[in-house]
Amino acid sequence: MIEISQLTKRFDERAVLDALSLRIADSDRIALVGSNGAGKTTLFRCLLGHYAYEGSISINGESSRRREPELLSKVAFVPQLPPPLRMPVGELLRFARETAGAANSTMQDVAAKLGIDLVAVSSQPFYRLSGGQKQKILVTIALAREASLLIFDEPSANLDPAARAAFIELLAARQNCAMLIASHRLEEVAPLVNRVVELDRGKVVLDDAVADRLSAGEQHACVVVLREMHEPMARAFLSWGMTAKGDLTFTGQVPAAESFRFLSMLSRYAGLVEKFSMGVESHPRKGS
Repeated sequence: MIEISQLTKRFDERAVLDALSLRIADSDRIALVGSNGAGKTTLFRCLLGHYAYEGSISINGESSRRREPELLSKVAFVPQLPPPLRMPVGELLRFARETAGAANSTMQDVAAKLGIDLVAVSSQPFYRLSGGQKQKILVTIALAREASLLIFDEPSANLDPAARAAFIELLAARQNCAMLIASHRLEEVAPLVNRVVELDRGKVVLDDAVADRLSAGEQHACVVVLREMHEPMARAFLSWGMTAKGDLTFTGQVPAAESFRFLSMLSRYAGLVEKFSMGVESHPRKGS
């Protein structure tokens, strides 16, 4: 249980968090939404003990201005912007195993589902990786830990569609921890959360329960028939994991939580579409 009371954080006399109060139960999965500058990242940094602040934060009944190591060991955090680490990926993974309790077998499993080969990138400096590779490695480390609180700040911003779908399924499989997920894509995390908390100018302006959640891992079967071949559109379909059937037909599955993003992409090429269908195909994939 996390109790946040009258939390205030100022930068140059400006209150980024303004007497914010919030209670987070052990079973809560919260989508934290709000415009840029609303205070989402600052709230995370206060929870992690990175900032001094006014007010109080209590985690499992323990209150401290600086988080104690035993408390931090139960918190996994993925920042919005990956840190500019110069160490090789292999050294970062070793550090995660030895100091953060990340299980090597779990890291290998998570990385495979996200579509990154840890062995292939182990000798590369972390800061030289692409944005998507960095994000996959940070998510891999976070999900390989036995954390009781997962904090994600725009965790899927740099992930490709297939990796985003895998990420959502991996989170859905974690049933034994609380989650705080800041995301601009509420439809993406809707299958995961039981609450939506909106911040505006450092205050909670909405705290609502989520009803009628999508089933985690739910897929939409999709068929698109083109009037004529268009290479950029074909590449877009392939990036979503769809398969070409002949020259003009593409079939595949689109994660239900990603359906609005897929339709937005499809609308850009509406004049080239001869036929289109989308419907519920299945619930969570086997083995996920």
